[in-house]
Amino acid sequence: QVQLAESGGGLVQAGGSLRLSCAASGSIFSINAMGWYRQVPGKQRELVAAITSDGTTNYADSVKGRFTISRDNAKNTVYLQMNSLKPEDTDVYYCRVDGYSDYRRVFRSWGQGTQVTVSS
Repeated sequence: QVQLAESGGGLVQAGGSLRLSCAASGSIFSINAMGWYRQVPGKQRELVAAITSDGTTNYADSVKGRFTISRDNAKNTVYLQMNSLKPEDTDVYYCRVDGYSDYRRVFRSWGQGTQVTVSS
């Protein structure tokens, strides 16, 4: 079983910055993709940013140039540096990790979500 611990959300003024962290722990053999998603009320979760094991990144058009995703493989941790935040970035952000467990089984784990609120 793989657990995710998120941190770093909060309240910030427009134009400010926040850094989200998500650490994976438990029965992990290897981690493939790590990513951040957000969920607009009434809609499905949408990708904000993702990073693969070889460092390839993918961003939603709305955050390109403002957000940066990175990972520390030694710590099984993914980060999301959010700069130039806008009120429309307000949402609950969820971490997702895909990989293989110690039993070589595929897993996909979600974090509990962390609130990001950007005031105008």
